[in-house]
Amino acid sequence: MRSEELQATCNALMDEVGMSIVGKREVMERVMLAILCNGHVLFEDYPGLAKTMMANCFARASGCEFKRVQFTPDLMPADITGTFVLDRQTGQFKLRHGPVFTNILLADEINRAPPKTQAALLEAMQERQVSLEGETMALPRPFVVLATQNPIEYEGTYPLPEAQIDRFLIRTSVGYPTPEEEREILRRRRARGKEDVDVRKVCSPERVTEMQQYVEGMHVEGVIEEYIVSIIAATRRHTQVEVGASPRGSLALMRLSSARAALKGRDFVLPDDVKEVAVPALAHRLILAADPWIRGVKPQTVMESILRDVPVPKVD
Repeated sequence: MRSEELQATCNALMDEVGMSIVGKREVMERVMLAILCNGHVLFEDYPGLAKTMMANCFARASGCEFKRVQFTPDLMPADITGTFVLDRQTGQFKLRHGPVFTNILLADEINRAPPKTQAALLEAMQERQVSLEGETMALPRPFVVLATQNPIEYEGTYPLPEAQIDRFLIRTSVGYPTPEEEREILRRRRARGKEDVDVRKVCSPERVTEMQQYVEGMHVEGVIEEYIVSIIAATRRHTQVEVGASPRGSLALMRLSSARAALKGRDFVLPDDVKEVAVPALAHRLILAADPWIRGVKPQTVMESILRDVPVPKVD
């Protein structure tokens, strides 16, 4: 595969999703970057902003299998991973696969399920496998979790622990459309005459896996690696940060920078790639000190100040 082929395929995917999702190209690019990195996305936004539709459209356009789990307080781990059930005809226990056995999984309102159920996703997200009754089963490739949580309703919820938030490659939001975009949403709905949207298949899961392998082989100069390490180190010594990003954060930043370079048709990473993905890749990994947290300082604001302070290297 060449960089031009990857860029053309990704643009075709986002253009097809854009036939159903009005505007929000930046959000679609972030989801595309996560898919290229075989990573997971946490949407933290209000209801009704087409998060489910976006995940479904990406799955259908890429030819991937899509499943959705509505997280509730009574959801059990077996409801996600599956379990063995007795076949009355044969008298044997057979595995009934849970919804985690898919390519793109939407975990809707993930913070409404208890910690035990949330933890059922950990092995799947990190190891791409599920263990049931002592048997380990690999998940399909690609496997990407798109999770959502509502930032305003916290009654009856279970906040995600830092260890699980750190498993998400990106945390982002969709945001409200502009008045012009909202009018276009209404116009398209009238033209369709139905709730469902038609999505054309652009590529296949095998093609997605091939693009992921290409991104893994991207060239990263030593000065870019030093720049990434400098940003991570700055998060650990910042006066408003209690706990900075871990090495998992630096790996996420490198992978996303490589994916963005590939998305722009290059086979090498530039400092601009690092700066562009640093906030969605690292802001959710920072734990602020008590005083700035009480004053309402946002981790995104801290990351933006770090990017302004860390010197940008020159690349020949």
